[in-house]
Amino acid sequence: MDQIAPELLMTLAGGAAGAAGRQAWETLRSLVVRRRPGGEPEEDGELTALADAPDDAERAAELAEALALRARQDPAFAQALADWRREAEALETGRTGSGNVSNSFSNSTVTTAVQTRDLNGSFTINN
Repeated sequence: MDQIAPELLMTLAGGAAGAAGRQAWETLRSLVVRRRPGGEPEEDGELTALADAPDDAERAAELAEALALRARQDPAFAQALADWRREAEALETGRTGSGNVSNSFSNSTVTTAVQTRDLNGSFTINN
């Protein structure tokens, strides 16, 4: 299994993918701490470290490496992680996707215009 892109992990850890991204992050946490058959629950140190500093590329790379290592050691985890990854990657591309935003103003009295795409959270303009 290829390593999960640290950028994807950073996006989800930082909440940039909205509610669906937060759910994907919690699903990953549940997957990571799930008890191996006959073993103790796993630690989530790398996951917590990235959640504490979601813009830290080094922490994201460490988490990606830890996930890949565990996947190599545990086939059931590898399958569950692959399933999670497909959903998370689809969420990321679905969030931004491709396409254009365009506005057309036919009234010349428009004094303020905002063009945007893929907002997450509240947005306020004060004049």
